[in-house]
Amino acid sequence: MKKTWITLAIIVFIFIAFLMLGPFYIVNEGYQAVITRFGQIVNTRTEAGLYMRIPVIDVVTTYPKLILSLDGDSQRIPTKENQFIIVDTTSRWRISDPALFYQSFKTLDAAYNRLSDIIDSATRTIITQNPLAEVVRSSDIINQRNTSDPSISAEGENSAQIASLINDNAELESVGKGRRQLSNEMATEARKMLAEYGIELIDIVPRQIKYSDELTESVYNRMIKERNQVAQAYRSWGEAQKADILGSLEKEKLTIQSEAYRQSEEEKGRADAEASRIYAEAYSKDPAFYEFWKSMESYKTTMPKFDATLSTNMDYFKYLYGQD
Repeated sequence: MKKTWITLAIIVFIFIAFLMLGPFYIVNEGYQAVITRFGQIVNTRTEAGLYMRIPVIDVVTTYPKLILSLDGDSQRIPTKENQFIIVDTTSRWRISDPALFYQSFKTLDAAYNRLSDIIDSATRTIITQNPLAEVVRSSDIINQRNTSDPSISAEGENSAQIASLINDNAELESVGKGRRQLSNEMATEARKMLAEYGIELIDIVPRQIKYSDELTESVYNRMIKERNQVAQAYRSWGEAQKADILGSLEKEKLTIQSEAYRQSEEEKGRADAEASRIYAEAYSKDPAFYEFWKSMESYKTTMPKFDATLSTNMDYFKYLYGQD
């Protein structure tokens, strides 16, 4: 009986010691594990649960199964036109093959370093192959200038005229791909080098694109030029409207003056006719007085203009120097 208790105690002790060595391990939700024995991979666990291992001999290395993010370093990259921009990217990725990932990196820090190098290289490769407009713009909608353009406040036909002037003067760069497609090309380029590492790259997105110092001034100058083009279009349109309005006013003025001149000439004609009638009636009543009165009116008008009179022996002065 005593030997039985001793044997039972030994068994319990061995069992407790076995439990203390950690024969069980847990893979939590959202994680996966790689089990190695003497440096060799013997198993992988991708589902959450409780599992057994050989204590001391087997080593369990866990990795996240969730989507991870990586913020790249800011890079100064030349575009196809050799214009330098500063690009800062962010990417999403996950471990698709934990065994291959363990063989390639073992630690997440090592994976981050390698992944950062690959993404930076892919980003530089794609950007250097494309012009600046493709990198900084997502579509070609900016070139589709129409009457809905907020920079054009005129309405109807006037709006179309101003838009035509702006489009005639603007130097527009069309966008064939855009930033979204370039991001896809960056991811495709990077995936070529990541398949052998057990990593699935989901996407690469330019988080921030900044102009370099030397390019910033050029961009500002171009913005000023474009705004000046819009302003000049308004000025040209305004000058055309001014010319049309002044032409209409001049035409209207000439029409009014012509009508007024016609009416005034008619009034003068009627007045002259009336005056002739009155003169005729007065002359018929006393022709001698009428002749005398007209002579006095003529003297009053003409005499101040004579500097000297050489002779008054003429019919014109008969009332001025006559005896009766």
